[in-house]
Amino acid sequence: MSKSEPRVGLFVTCLVDLFRPSVGFAAVKLLEAAGCRVEVPAQQTCCGQPAYNSGDRADTRAIALQVIEAFKGFDYVVAPSGSCAAMLKKHYPTLFETQPGLLARAEDLSSRTYELVSFLTDVMQLSNVEATFPQTVTYHDSCSGLRELGVRDQPRKLLSSINDLSLEELSDADICCGFGGTFCVKYPDISNTMVSSKTGNIEATGATTLLAGDLGCLMNMAGKLQRNGSGIQVRHVAEVLAGMTDEPAIGGSITPDHDVRDGGN
Repeated sequence: MSKSEPRVGLFVTCLVDLFRPSVGFAAVKLLEAAGCRVEVPAQQTCCGQPAYNSGDRADTRAIALQVIEAFKGFDYVVAPSGSCAAMLKKHYPTLFETQPGLLARAEDLSSRTYELVSFLTDVMQLSNVEATFPQTVTYHDSCSGLRELGVRDQPRKLLSSINDLSLEELSDADICCGFGGTFCVKYPDISNTMVSSKTGNIEATGATTLLAGDLGCLMNMAGKLQRNGSGIQVRHVAEVLAGMTDEPAIGGSITPDHDVRDGGN
């Protein structure tokens, strides 16, 4: 591994690929600015978390093996998502506990896998970014990133370096927003109660923008805020750290000036 230019494989995640590609581009910008050589393996697919959460271990193992193969040879594997990174890092090894050969491969991938902002601060020792965001923001700590990967102080450290940004801490920032992947589909009433409490706390901060590191959480909270008639914008923290906030906020309308079909022209 080159210490000056580590080779990083970006695990884009399904939600980023399908709903918010700008997060992937922001991740690439941040990683390259930190001195990494970034590649995006075309053969990557889902991390397997929906199948895993539904108890389908056979399909999860098949998906895991495909991911392990796609990301072999990289110095690091980085995902702009605590939940997907935790799936690779924490849960893949448990899938192959009775298969020593495959377990070794899963553990190898696990040892190289990081959530994006954690990787930037903990591995690349990044302490500041060149960005300006004249907004008052609040930050939601996603369950997997916080509890499985210990991601809490890292995003706040980098946000504190952004020009003109003010952070208002969110009450119960560490409490689940109610998304939980398939949880919100299986238990919609409970999920709605949870996100209602969360958005109430968000609105109480007086912040103009909500940030987090997991797109699933962000989409869930953005949807509830919109249904509440709130004007609070919702963005992935990577977009703000990278200074890439020209795109409409999550759930926002795409104006003629931001039509992805013509490249934004």
